[in-house]
Amino acid sequence: MRPLSVLSARPLRAARPTVRIAAAVATTVVITLTAAGCGTPSRPAPPIHAPAAPVAANGAGPALTDTDVDAWLDGLLPAALDRTDIAGATVAVVKDGKIVTTRGYGYADTGDGDSGAVPVDPDRHLFRMGSVSKLVTATAVLQLVQSGKLDLDADVKTYLDFDLPRRYERAVTLRHLLTHTAGFEERIAGLIGTEGGDVDLRRALMTDPPEQIYEPGTVPAYSNYSNALAGYIVQRVSGTRFEEYVQRNVLDRAGMPSSTFEQPLPAALRDRMSNGYDTSTGPAAPFEIVGTPPPGALSAPATDMARFMLAQLGEQVGFAPLLDRPTRELMQRPALDATSLGTLADGPRMTLGFFAEDRNGHRILGHGGDTKYFHSHLQIYPDDRAGIFLSLNSNGSGALDSHELRESIVNGFADRYFPAPDGASTAGVDPATTARHAALAAGTYESSRAVRSNFLTAIGLVGRTTVSVADNDRLLVQPGPLSDAPALYEEVAPWVWREVGGQRTIAIRATDDRIEAISFDSAFALLPVEPARASTVAIPVLVLSTVVLLLAVLSWPVGAIVRRRLGGAPRERAGRTARILSRLAVAGTLLAFAGWVLSIGSIMSLQDVPAAALRTIQVLQLVGLLGVLPATVRLVDDIRRHVGWRRIAGSGLVLLALAGAGWFAVEFHLLAPNISY
Repeated sequence: MRPLSVLSARPLRAARPTVRIAAAVATTVVITLTAAGCGTPSRPAPPIHAPAAPVAANGAGPALTDTDVDAWLDGLLPAALDRTDIAGATVAVVKDGKIVTTRGYGYADTGDGDSGAVPVDPDRHLFRMGSVSKLVTATAVLQLVQSGKLDLDADVKTYLDFDLPRRYERAVTLRHLLTHTAGFEERIAGLIGTEGGDVDLRRALMTDPPEQIYEPGTVPAYSNYSNALAGYIVQRVSGTRFEEYVQRNVLDRAGMPSSTFEQPLPAALRDRMSNGYDTSTGPAAPFEIVGTPPPGALSAPATDMARFMLAQLGEQVGFAPLLDRPTRELMQRPALDATSLGTLADGPRMTLGFFAEDRNGHRILGHGGDTKYFHSHLQIYPDDRAGIFLSLNSNGSGALDSHELRESIVNGFADRYFPAPDGASTAGVDPATTARHAALAAGTYESSRAVRSNFLTAIGLVGRTTVSVADNDRLLVQPGPLSDAPALYEEVAPWVWREVGGQRTIAIRATDDRIEAISFDSAFALLPVEPARASTVAIPVLVLSTVVLLLAVLSWPVGAIVRRRLGGAPRERAGRTARILSRLAVAGTLLAFAGWVLSIGSIMSLQDVPAAALRTIQVLQLVGLLGVLPATVRLVDDIRRHVGWRRIAGSGLVLLALAGAGWFAVEFHLLAPNISY
């Protein structure tokens, strides 16, 4: 979950830290997430702590011991929280089957006039996991695959009791759902609310489902809906409410007695929930209700998340393994290959739930997550038997604060304890080939995580990525993937590019010398912008049309005042009808544009906009579009009657502005019958 990245593991736009649709996420991006008791904790499992290891695991960096990790974290997080205005953080580190450390920093409750501040206790305080919850959902799916009740490659309609929207003949499978390649567009409505909201997973999935805009298996496009659908299949096949199934079969089994998907929290856990904040100096936010629990409703303390990491590493925690070894290895290896992804398969790929987040030559599987106020990240090192978990309970004073702090911790952990081996080198591509590939890749791109069927198509104008050629055979990506700064890439294998001086990798798929997609993260891709929707076309048309129409409106009272003061004759009656209808069209267009700005702003802040309001805006937009006809009649009449070049020019500009605004409305689906978001 991430701001428009809420519930997401990555942002909605190309760069990971992006516009907040709430904390798409997700959001991102974001907007990317059970013995009896339905979430009520049983007797806590005893904590597991690791003895100090005498040497580093890789023989290079410091030994990964509780003493060293505690000192490292203590030297980073307190100052970082103060600098970013984030209230609190909780951290867990595991290694070799043990919990190395759990740490709390800052405050779970900053206090008010009647109560003092409460420091974060990693064993006690629950944080919201956002899309880290998706790992629990994926684990539940794999349990049912292991038992033979689910088939990863069967059409999901086999398991559903309602019809999915389909545009392509290829079946949607659980493999597609867990790798974010089912092809669904983004959905925002109902993603996160506050207490008092009704949570009904089936109804949420059936009500205005997102359209399928990509062929299954071909385009990584992060989707909270896909994971929610996988969770509902768990509910359907198991015959148990999703929250109860994961409590009994995942959380309790892994020894996570204080974790739950229940919303609101069970009574025994409510006073242990950390508050969420915008900044540490602001008021506490209400408990967030995730409308579809599987992608992001988990609440858990760091100690429980440490046990979850150990369970995913195959260690003995809880009362039973989550998965047998073959199924766990199946979950943790890339789930799609070149058969459907083409050359995108040479870049970062999803496993059945995890993102590939390799660094320094070490295999790292991870998942991030955001709600409006909580920001988390979990990484495991399957080959090194290690893992780290971090969660923050505030956004921070800067737009990128929570993202950058998480990145600094997880990347710093890798660089400190799992550095790259000496002498690593990468073969390149011959200069002529890489220069040709670079030239083909130059262009403007938008994120695959998007809305394509209705008025929210317009938000695609924000956050686009430009790729240009630098030094003849390198790619300059602006902004760089998962960043707000430019990044330079060089080709290290055919259609695979690595950041110069960095470790991020992108892969490009091209057919017949045409770029189809650029994958920059396991569940995200950049797609070429259609020429008609290019920013260099759409934005000037929109701005110029709006300016002309605003000037036209201002000219009405000014003209009337001038005629009155100069004693001029009133406007002739000839052409009056066309003139009035044109003015109605101008007013309708401007009111519609203002309505879209306000509505989209509200939606991106996760506030519902009534359907009646959206339909009213569409009516105004339609009035503006139809106004092209009377505006044409008015121009022709003005020319025929020789009213003077100023009035003819004015009529012509108004006609062009209405036509431009109408083109924009049609091209970006402002008049689409579907207004579901």
